[in-house]
Amino acid sequence: MTDDADRGDAQATLLRLWRRSERATRGRPSVLDIDSVVAAAVALADREGVANVTLANVAKDLGVTKMSLYRHIGSKPELLELMADFAVGDPPEVESTGDWRAELTTLAEANRAVLMSHPWLVELPLSGPPAGPHAVAWMDAILRTLRETGLDWGTKGGVLVLVSGYVRLACAQAIQLAEGRKGSGLSQAQAEKAYGQGLAELIDPERFPDAVGFLTSGLGAPDQAEDPDFGFGLDVVLNGVAALIDAN
Repeated sequence: MTDDADRGDAQATLLRLWRRSERATRGRPSVLDIDSVVAAAVALADREGVANVTLANVAKDLGVTKMSLYRHIGSKPELLELMADFAVGDPPEVESTGDWRAELTTLAEANRAVLMSHPWLVELPLSGPPAGPHAVAWMDAILRTLRETGLDWGTKGGVLVLVSGYVRLACAQAIQLAEGRKGSGLSQAQAEKAYGQGLAELIDPERFPDAVGFLTSGLGAPDQAEDPDFGFGLDVVLNGVAALIDAN
């Protein structure tokens, strides 16, 4: 019985993700629809954090009762899934040039920009593979960059998971580090410089010679990119993809 109910809930969520669940009804039309509810929830998450997104708070922002939302949203977990798909939007149009690496880099950087503009997205649990129209659009765009690589579908799927997972993890780390230095007034470069100088003065170079070498190597250079770790990590990931393609 529980399995049947879970399947029913999953199917209902899919229908709402693809906006196939709302039907015209007799009488006065509803002032709400799925899009208006989800848009209000996304605005609330952007403003106050996803922890404050409850059906009651969304209803309050919309000026309606909590119960009126259940005509359009099945549950809070479903609302979060709808919010995630709504917030990521469609990927940018990437011209097919035959340069899979450049195209994939463009998409990875665009995905990073989306996640950094909605930091709460990386806090949401991964409930399954891409299911909504926007998430599927990103999946299709990434796979399209690999069309001429000769990789089989299973390997392409692995690259999709690897690149998407790297972007999500890198953004989560950047967001947490930014949160950690909030109130200090320091940029990432300044925080790294202060970290390196402060710690290097405390630790024993004979016990931790390589750590001291790293800490005194010039962390936090004033001309470094806003998030140099992201570009470096992405290059390493794509070097691995290139090796797979070359070995194919």
